Amino acid sequence: MTKNKLSDLRNHLFETIERLKDEEKPMEVDRALAISNVAQTVIDSAKVELKAIELAGAEVTSEFLELDKNECDRLLPEPERGRRRHGLSTGKHLGSVS
Repeated sequence: MTKNKLSDLRNHLFETIERLKDEEKPMEVDRALAISNVAQTVIDSAKVELKAIELAGAEVTSEFLELDKNECDRLLPEPERGRRRHGLSTGKHLGSVS
């Protein structure tokens, strides 16, 4: 089971913003940049995971992205839902994940 989920990352990033804005004891900018860099790496890996879900035709789930098979299936355009599961592709994509 995934320990951290996308919602946890989002919460950490908003906490970082709040701490940066704290006028009495703001977070150090170097520390905030480090958090941002690590977050970007996690986001990039999530993009790869989402692309894998697209290529697999929603046959996989994502605990990190908090998507089950039904949610993944809804990401695919209507005509592709059954086709992808049977190894057929229409050449359409969900969009760029880069």
